[in-house]
Amino acid sequence: MHMVMVTSVGLVLLGLFLLLARSWGADPSIMGVAAKAFIPVWLTISLVNLWIGVQYAGYTVMQELPILGVIFGIPAAAAIAVIRRYGAH
Repeated sequence: MHMVMVTSVGLVLLGLFLLLARSWGADPSIMGVAAKAFIPVWLTISLVNLWIGVQYAGYTVMQELPILGVIFGIPAAAAIAVIRRYGAH
């Protein structure tokens, strides 16, 4: 359940990045720029989630790596789809 919630937060955060970009400029390519900016931010958040799982929940890094793949991968894949759709400068 935690994995679904964190992945959902990533998709909502991507949506917020895109909403902010859309309100910022009329050029559609700004959406691609926002999606590009989202990826390192989400990677950092995902790695913090991994660290919390190892430090406080008692999981090993090897147990957390597949979860990291899903938590980071789904929102990042959505961001890549936006980048391909709108391009980025």
